[in-house]
Amino acid sequence: MSLVSSLKHSIFVRIYAGLLIVCLCVALFAQLLMDTINKERVQSYRENMATGAFYLVGEGIARQDSETQREYWLSDASSLFGSTFRIIPIKEVDFSSSEQRRFESDETVVRYVDQLNYTDVYHRLPDGESVLTVRITQVTEQQVRAMAVFLLDDMSYYTTLSAKRARLTELEEKFPFPLALKGVNTLNLDSDQLARLRRDEVVILFQDTNTSQSNSSIRIIVPSEISDMAISMGPVPLFNWFPLNLIISMVLISMFLISLGVYALIFPLERKLQLIQVGVNEVSRGNLDSRVQVIGQDEIARLSATFNAMTSHIKRLIESQRELTRAVSHELRTPVARIRFAVDMLADTDDEDSRFTQRDFIDEDIESLNGLIDEILTYAKLEEGSPKLDLEPVNLKELIEQIVRETNALGKDIKIVGKPPSSKVTAVADRRYLHRVIQNLAGNALRYAETTIVISAGVKKGDAFVSVEDDGHGIPEMDREKVFIPFSRLDDSRTRASGGYGLGLSIVSRIAFWFSGSMKVDESPDLGGARFVMTWPIKPLTQTIAADQITQEKSDRTFDS
Repeated sequence: MSLVSSLKHSIFVRIYAGLLIVCLCVALFAQLLMDTINKERVQSYRENMATGAFYLVGEGIARQDSETQREYWLSDASSLFGSTFRIIPIKEVDFSSSEQRRFESDETVVRYVDQLNYTDVYHRLPDGESVLTVRITQVTEQQVRAMAVFLLDDMSYYTTLSAKRARLTELEEKFPFPLALKGVNTLNLDSDQLARLRRDEVVILFQDTNTSQSNSSIRIIVPSEISDMAISMGPVPLFNWFPLNLIISMVLISMFLISLGVYALIFPLERKLQLIQVGVNEVSRGNLDSRVQVIGQDEIARLSATFNAMTSHIKRLIESQRELTRAVSHELRTPVARIRFAVDMLADTDDEDSRFTQRDFIDEDIESLNGLIDEILTYAKLEEGSPKLDLEPVNLKELIEQIVRETNALGKDIKIVGKPPSSKVTAVADRRYLHRVIQNLAGNALRYAETTIVISAGVKKGDAFVSVEDDGHGIPEMDREKVFIPFSRLDDSRTRASGGYGLGLSIVSRIAFWFSGSMKVDESPDLGGARFVMTWPIKPLTQTIAADQITQEKSDRTFDS
């Protein structure tokens, strides 16, 4: 199996890669979610901060008695603010429904243009037909001081202390931070700040009560018309891109998503293992027909396929053992009965020639028993499990010529024709077992051929093959699979009279199976008799994960190699 295929089907690589992908996806999702939330937060922060200041500007414009005074006041406000205020009809700007709702609540609309890095601020004036607008490129200290001046201008219309405090209470609804009128001595100002305050200057204090940015804020102290009193604005919190609660929320969301991703990766594995466990439980109860569903092509799928193959193999071994026990007991009765009869004859006769004849019969029966035992041991060895195969390149021409010589040496009155390939044609196989295959097929053909046997071999489309044909009566199509069953004999011309134990073709079939090949029988197109053909890959697998019962049908699922 190639490295790429191994990595592709490795469950551990898939889990590790899946975890990496899950973490990357969660990180990207968290980043996207953080950006989206921060965009909404900063937009809300801009609008809340702008609403109070622009409400004061709108109130100042509304208090002007004439258009000329309004223009002068707006010009002074623009100089103070550092940006030009304009009044335009509300119909000139296409406001969305959400922006219209903000106007109805006396709130300010802020439009930030990220590409050009500026902000347009709109505030609907009390007449309802026009809006106050200004374009801001950046927030500066000048704008903060201007907001304090706008507040002072508004407070100048309220003369008494109680009226000023009532107005501040009313204005607090427009600002996102507290407004209060306090004594100067309670503000904890240093001498320099007190001096600036006495010169009617706005004092801006930066407060950082903790090293955490979430506690950073500014406080604006505005001088008041009342002696020893000042207006305190704030603390005004500075915008924090990564507040602690947002970070905790993102961490919790990320952990939840990662846990879902890990569960999605582990659940199929757990499900496959549960299916295998169910199969093991069924087998432990004696149900050898139980099969585990094979899902995917990873190690667990291979384990499931191997478990199914093992279960089939165990079932087949048990059935084979039963059949072999019955067949062996049946096959042993005949030579044993003949030996017993010969022994009785030896005891009952005094004729020396008769004794030698019975001795020869006993020797023949003992030789028959030895041959039967050898065949049974060979079949049992191939049936138990994967034999040790000494794979090597085999020259098919030399092997075919060897089989032809050995078959001719038997002295049968049958013509043996060899059709080997060229001397350069080789196939990877165990030479000893491959020799046994052709030898068994040739010996089988000798018993049933009338005049001719053809032995051939070659390579075609990546598969090697050996073929043995005879000109006998052939095998009916309905009986062709039966010839590979141990101790199986057909009731036509291939009868007991032709000899054999019914194990030769079973051994051939098992060898073909362990070569990862196949064995088939059909009709010879040239001779008219039976043709046995074994095919196997030029480079056969050394391990097979599934077994057949009669004709060595391959597993329904094959894995990339």
